[in-house]
Amino acid sequence: MLPIAARESSGKRVLVAGSLAFDQIMTFPGYFKDHILPDKIHMINLSFLVDDFRKQRGGCAGNIAYTMALLGERPTAVATAGNDFDEYREWLEGEGVETAEIRAHDDEVTASCFITTDKADNQITGFFVGAMARAREISLAEVAARGGAAYAVVAPDDPEAMARHCREAKQAGLPLVFDPSFQVIAMDGDTLREAADGAYAVILNDYEFAVLQEKTGLSEKALRKLAELWVVTYGEKGSDLLRASGERIPVPACPVSEVVDPTGAGDAFRGGFVTGLLRGVELPVCGRMGAVAAAYAIERYGTQSHRYTRDEFWARYERVFG
Repeated sequence: MLPIAARESSGKRVLVAGSLAFDQIMTFPGYFKDHILPDKIHMINLSFLVDDFRKQRGGCAGNIAYTMALLGERPTAVATAGNDFDEYREWLEGEGVETAEIRAHDDEVTASCFITTDKADNQITGFFVGAMARAREISLAEVAARGGAAYAVVAPDDPEAMARHCREAKQAGLPLVFDPSFQVIAMDGDTLREAADGAYAVILNDYEFAVLQEKTGLSEKALRKLAELWVVTYGEKGSDLLRASGERIPVPACPVSEVVDPTGAGDAFRGGFVTGLLRGVELPVCGRMGAVAAAYAIERYGTQSHRYTRDEFWARYERVFG
C-alpha cells in the first residue's frame, strides 16, 4: 500500500541549484539521419525547416523546482538570471517556488536553450549561457546557513558552479543529490569523481552514466562506492536504483498517453524522485513518483507546461502501480 507520507508535504526546505533558461523549442517533421551523409561528416552544414516553435520557461533548476511545487513542496531555487527575468520570477513564485536565492544580473540576459527535435525524438541543442556563467559566484554554504535544508540538489549549470556547489553542500553536511546530466560532456573525470564522492545520490540517464564511467575510468562497482545511491534512467524502459551495497532495484516507467515532447522529462523525474526522498518513503516509491512526474511532462509541449492536482497525480500513480 502507498504510504500516507508520500502524499503529504514534508514541510522541509530543499535547495535546487541549477540553471534558469528560456527554451526555444522547435519540431522538425522529419529525421535528422536522413540529412546526414556519412562521407560528408567532416563538413556538416545543415538547415532544418521546422513546423513548430515555442518559447518556454526552462532551465534545470526551474524545471525540477516546478515539479516539486506541483507535488506540494516549496523548493528554493538557487540560480542566476538576467535582466529579462522579472516575469519568470513572478510566475515561479505564483507556482510555489521560493525565488529569494535567485540572483538577477542587470548586465546579462537569462540563459537560452535552442532545441530541435525530430520525429524519432532525437535532439540537437545549442545553449547560450548568459547570466548562467555567474552562478559560480554563489555560495551554497551561505545559502544553507540562511535557513538550513534537508537536501541540496545540484543540477546542470555552469560547470565551475556545479563543482563548487557539490563541494559546499557536503562541507555543510547536506545530503547531496548530484544531477550532472548533459554536463558530463563539459566536466572532466576528476571533477565528476570528486562531485559524486560523498553524495547521497547521483542521477543520470544510461548514456550519461556510460560517459561518466569512461571519463572517470571507474567501473560500475567502483562508482557505487562513491555515493550511497545511483539512479540510472532508460526512458520508456524505466530506471535502475543502484545502491552502494550492490543491490539493484528496477523501477518501471509510467505509460504515457502520447509522446508530445520529451524535453524536460528527466527534470520532472528528478523533481518527483527528490520529493519522495523529502517525505521519507522507500526508494521504489521515489522512483515511481519520478516516473509518473516524467510521464506528465512528456505529454505536454515544453518543460513547465504540464499541470495536475495532487489528487490527479496519486490517482494515476495507483492506477499504474497499484
